[in-house]
Formats: sequence, C-alpha cells, structure tokens
Amino acid sequence: MAGKPVRPVNAIDQTRRMLSLVTYLRERPGARIKDVARAFGITEDELVSDLDLLPMCGTSFRGGDLLDIDTDGERIWWHNPAALGEEAAEPLRLAADEATALLVAARAVSTLPGLRESDRQALLRATAKVETAAGEAAGASARLSVTFESEGGVFADVDRAISERRRLWIRYYSPARDEVTEREIDPIRLVSVGHTYVEAWCRRSEARRTFRLDRVAEIRILDEPSAPPEVELRDLSQALVQPAAEDPEVVIEVGPGGRWVAEYYPHDSADELPDGGLRITLRTPDPASLRRLALRLGRDGRIVSPPELADSARRAAAEALAAYDDTPPRAVHGVPDGQERV
Repeated sequence: MAGKPVRPVNAIDQTRRMLSLVTYLRERPGARIKDVARAFGITEDELVSDLDLLPMCGTSFRGGDLLDIDTDGERIWWHNPAALGEEAAEPLRLAADEATALLVAARAVSTLPGLRESDRQALLRATAKVETAAGEAAGASARLSVTFESEGGVFADVDRAISERRRLWIRYYSPARDEVTEREIDPIRLVSVGHTYVEAWCRRSEARRTFRLDRVAEIRILDEPSAPPEVELRDLSQALVQPAAEDPEVVIEVGPGGRWVAEYYPHDSADELPDGGLRITLRTPDPASLRRLALRLGRDGRIVSPPELADSARRAAAEALAAYDDTPPRAVHGVPDGQERV
C-alpha cells in the first residue's frame, strides 16, 4: 500500500466520500480494503486515512455513539452499525449557545468568496433546518455576524482551484527574506499544521513548495490547467518542514535555554555539550531562513556552519543592535568571526 502517489483531494471531496463510505461499509460487513478502494476509485492509503477519521464521527460524543470501525489490514469491520440505525436516533436538541454558534458559523461560511454555488445553496438549506429545530434559541444568532479575514478568501480560492484543477497566481510574503514575490503555482492540497498551508508545485522554482495562506498578499485563479508532477504526498502530522537528504547541512550550538530547538526542528543529530546545551545538525532547503532562529536564540545559541550563514547571522544581529542603539553597525565582540554568538 505504501509508496504509491496519492492524487490531490480537498476537504469537501473527502467529506462527500466518507459519507458514502459509511453507507457502503454498513451494507458490506468485512469488506476487503482493496475492493473498497477500487469501488471508490482511490488508493488503499487514502482509504486507510479515511478509516482513521471515521471513529471520530457519530451521532454524538457520548460512549457508544461514535463509529466503532477498524481494520486488520485486509478487511474492514464495523462493530456497532446499529449506532446509526433509526432505533438509535434521538431528536436533535441544541442548547441556545450551540444553536447560536452553529448558525453564525454557517452564515459566515456561506458568504465565502469562491464557494461553489451548489455547496452554498446546500449550506443555506441546512441552516434553515437548524433554525427551525432551534426555535426561539435561534433568535440571538440574527444579531451576530462574523467577517473572515483575508485568509478566508484565499482558502476559498485555493480550494476551488484544487477542485477545478486550475493554476494559481499569487503574491507571497517570505519572512525569511523579507520580500514579496510573484509566482504561479499548481496547488496539490490544503494542510493544517498550526496554520493553514497550500502544498503546491511552484513554477518559479520548479519544485514542491508549501505556502502559508495568511502570507498570501494577493491571489488569482488562472484559466491555465493545474498540472503538478506526480509526487508522493508527505506525512505532515509530525512536522511541516521535512528536509531532504540532499539539502544543505547546518550546525547550530545552543545552550540549556535553547534545547527546545531539537524538539521543534527535524534534525540529523543532537549531541550533548558540557554546559548542558546541544550541538544540533540539521538540513534545510533554505539555510538563510535560520537567521531568524539565530536572532531569536540570542545568547542561547549560535550558528557554527556553514561559515557564510554564520557571518550573515552575525551581520543581522549587529544591524538589529544598531537599530536599537541608533549607532552604526558594529561587530559582536568576544567570539571569533564565523562563530559569533547571536
């Protein structure tokens, strides 16, 4: 199962598929994974990913109401299909705060630019049903409204581009270089790891890149079709940044107050130092992005190699000090060139 490229999919398509999957599995106890994957036109890896999510779904979060679905690697077993039976169903009861939150959120989502009209109409119909079920409790929601920040519009455009397989043009701010660039990208998928990102094939760099949505200054959906190369999707559950073996090597030494770097950044090695610190060896496709880390560490860390990056970090630290002191940039004393503690 592992190692096969997984086709791009967005959250809406996955939700639709999982709703159909529930009905399919209920009618076919002990179905084989390969048969179900073939029936839905997806890879076995995608199916297993869906199965990992289904046990978090159900009629409520009370014991016994969540779907008890698992697999032995070959077959899929649903141990409590009666949990969704009519005999187990209970009337929908929403507290006033639940009804208010649900209705306000639904109305806000329905105004998102880029939302497909069929999805918007389905959402509005569902909202009307919730209003009827909530009765007087729905009154408070009419006095509240939510306006999404710009990221909401970016999300909708990216989601639409993925669904329609179209290329995107973006103006993107890179904090590591403190610059805004224009580029065309072929979006692959949306991911959420602390922030929301789009993983895409960047036509400017001709490589896979990940862009944070709240750093997209401007976005347009192009008429040109999106055609990213077939790539194996990475598991981003542990970390967004996953360096490749061919990426440049960077060595950083941190004191006891900087040991958190080894927990936050994927690395090749972390060797103990006599003062309780660590000598960390890591790889990154963009070593210059670590200058910001060096400034953040301050006295708790320094870049050891490559020398040019250490020099760059030293200059950035000197310029930052000069900005505070209102004096010309000066050298940082007490540490040899290329080994500056920043």
